[in-house]
Amino acid sequence: MTKPTVVLDDLLDDLRQLVECESPSADQAAVARSADLVARLGAARLGVEPERIVVDGCSHLRWILGSRPQAERVVLVCHHDTVWPLGTLETHPYGVDDSGVLRGPGCFDMLAGLVMAWSAVATLPSADGITLLVTGDEEIGSPSSRVLIEDTARGARAALVLEASADGGALKTARKGTSMYDVVITGRAAHAGLEPEKGINAGLELAHQLCAVPALASVADGTTVTPTVASAGTTANTVPATAHFSIDVRAWSLAELERVDAAIRSLTPVLPGATIAILGGINRPPLEESSSKALFERAAGLADALGLPPLTAAAVGGASDGNFTAGVGTPTLDGLGAVGGGAHAVGEHVLVDRLPDRTMLLHALLADLLADPSEGDR
Repeated sequence: MTKPTVVLDDLLDDLRQLVECESPSADQAAVARSADLVARLGAARLGVEPERIVVDGCSHLRWILGSRPQAERVVLVCHHDTVWPLGTLETHPYGVDDSGVLRGPGCFDMLAGLVMAWSAVATLPSADGITLLVTGDEEIGSPSSRVLIEDTARGARAALVLEASADGGALKTARKGTSMYDVVITGRAAHAGLEPEKGINAGLELAHQLCAVPALASVADGTTVTPTVASAGTTANTVPATAHFSIDVRAWSLAELERVDAAIRSLTPVLPGATIAILGGINRPPLEESSSKALFERAAGLADALGLPPLTAAAVGGASDGNFTAGVGTPTLDGLGAVGGGAHAVGEHVLVDRLPDRTMLLHALLADLLADPSEGDR
């Protein structure tokens, strides 16, 4: 098997430009500027302009290359938004140190994966059958892109997700599904000194519910139910009339997400007169190992044939857009992006010397899938 030529300088040049075009998810103007750059760089590498898709003000891009039918297509899933606010470059600029460690906001999660995708596709003998989707709101749960992701992946041969690798370069063969809730509690205000007995203390009700919710977790099933942000009241001398808290739920199976969902929606007030409203719900279905097994085995065989570092697999608690592609029944392999670490943290980094072999692996996997458009992976 012949190794493709990977031009590291091109990868690094594209990555530098993307990192230096800050793209925090919640800033739609910044995401739009980033989309302009992604479109320009991607068109230069692929020779084709992308389709620009704006949903609820958020900018997404899609390249549909060639004319193969959907059942023979391979979908590459990327995102160009990051968690870092504007101005982060002032304290954490792009740079590569003498040890070959590249740093910069969003470099690992997941801008390096995007430039790898361009390189891997551009060096194919034919890109007919590749769909490359680059969304702009993954880091905030993909509220505007979920339907686009599902529609793009539905019925495809495979979805390959260029999210950063797990520790040591492991591919992500399973991801927990996620649910997100906001519990809104309504009580009744009263003066805390003059007549507190006339109030219904929403903050006290919040405390009861905060203590009850973690019991919905299941250690045996790996299901976590975690109260996170919480607040109550308005002033220090007023019985709180309102309170709310958020809940983060992670589970390996849809059945567990549904069990917890039913339980959260059944929460009842402890204090007479208090009311509870539940907002939110199941956000991402799990990416179960059965969805990735055949693709991982194929990738591991290709890595061995090319003399690349042996592949390992990891199941992780974090979710990605790969949860959506797996949720519509498309075989999905995640974590094909850069090797490094520190996602969402000040130590975010990419190992430069691993960019070529990861890009070679992606190229080989794409070529292999396009050369054999059977239904064998399903």
